[in-house]
Amino acid sequence: MKHNKANYGDESPIAAFATTPGSSALTLIRCSGKGSIELSSSVFTPAKIKDAPGNTVIYGWIIAADEKIDEVLVSVFRAPKSYTGEDSLDICCHGGSVAGKAVMNTLKNAGFRDALPGEFTFRAFMNGKLDLTRCESVMEMVCAKTDTARRHVVSRLSGSLETEINKIKQLLVQVLAGAEIYLDYSEDEISADEDEAAGKLPNHEAAHNALAQLKKLSASWQLERIYREGVTVVIAGRPNAGKSSLFNSLLKEDRSIVTEIPGTTRDWIEAWVSIDGIPVRLVDTAGLRESADSVEKIGVERSKMLLQEAEIVLYVIDGAQGITQEDSDFIGRGVKRILVWNKADLALPPQPFPFADNALVCVSAKTNEGFAGLNAAITDVIQSQANFAFTDLSAGLGTIRQKNLVDAACALLEEALALTEKEEPLDIIAPLLREAVNALGEITGEVSAADVLDEMFSRFCVGK
Repeated sequence: MKHNKANYGDESPIAAFATTPGSSALTLIRCSGKGSIELSSSVFTPAKIKDAPGNTVIYGWIIAADEKIDEVLVSVFRAPKSYTGEDSLDICCHGGSVAGKAVMNTLKNAGFRDALPGEFTFRAFMNGKLDLTRCESVMEMVCAKTDTARRHVVSRLSGSLETEINKIKQLLVQVLAGAEIYLDYSEDEISADEDEAAGKLPNHEAAHNALAQLKKLSASWQLERIYREGVTVVIAGRPNAGKSSLFNSLLKEDRSIVTEIPGTTRDWIEAWVSIDGIPVRLVDTAGLRESADSVEKIGVERSKMLLQEAEIVLYVIDGAQGITQEDSDFIGRGVKRILVWNKADLALPPQPFPFADNALVCVSAKTNEGFAGLNAAITDVIQSQANFAFTDLSAGLGTIRQKNLVDAACALLEEALALTEKEEPLDIIAPLLREAVNALGEITGEVSAADVLDEMFSRFCVGK
């Protein structure tokens, strides 16, 4: 059967795996679009789907030319009460790599086409079920690395960011409306005791309030970016200082090989770990020393490269040996680091400590003492780098697209206020306010271009 060319803007029936076929109990296939219920009914027995009311589950078989393909449960959703706002179905079939693919082939032969990446969510947006901030949160949820990140995404998915943007936009609309009144009517027609003189920005307090809220919202991106992308923390130090033991202790599993032989770690190893809800890419590196061993030398060079991209370095000092010249040389470099005095069960750092300007944490990888303090120190450094001062906000920005548009609105509003201070005419100030309002409308999707939407949704998973 000939299928229509894939297009984000059409209403043709689409189907995609909502779960990855493989070794699992169940596989879920999502279907949506005009005529999807009727098409599904043509390959389902008994043929009850086309008469089923919305929000019901029907048991039966997917068939092709009277051959049973798989035993399934079909959840039926009728427009507009579905995720996409269209007639939709979720087909739950057996797991494995074969059953789901056989069902999918049957659906495609019946007239469904493969869904484009993010096409279900695109249709939800076009049908008014989700605004753009909630659409982006759908993909954010898939990428969330910690439970704290998930909670932040749930907040946006529940509409907190949309609400915040609309509140700020409403303030700007009030300011813009006041400015346009002055442009539409002569100064003599406006009561001076109710409105400001011509040439001044009406509702200027609302404008300043909107600007302050926009700046707080913009600042939230740095934190949300960290929860989204994580932070790279590299463990460094001399051979046998206890780096791999520290890595295993933070990870709470034995990933790095630990021996008493210096130079055991020849290459770096990494893993993701949650530290106070922050996703951390933790990297264990080869010991920093001069070596004649060609393999170890490559490992040391790779370690130095990783140190350049690290956002935080945990520099481990062997407490049993104390501070060496190699330690002093490294600590003297301009690196964002936390000094970790390992083997504190054997010896404590000298007093006064010679590197008092650096954060110092005493731990014992052997007894697991001091790791609560190390986690707290890592969190403090991340917070200081990210500037977490936005706890009074009810929402945070989840994507760089949202950040860029908020910054654009900030810049336009600042320019409008600066022109107001110079008593410039409102006819050059009002267009700036209109552009700021449009920038905020673009965040939620009230103002959007087709090519921008195609680019954004093409980054989604198929089946979302």
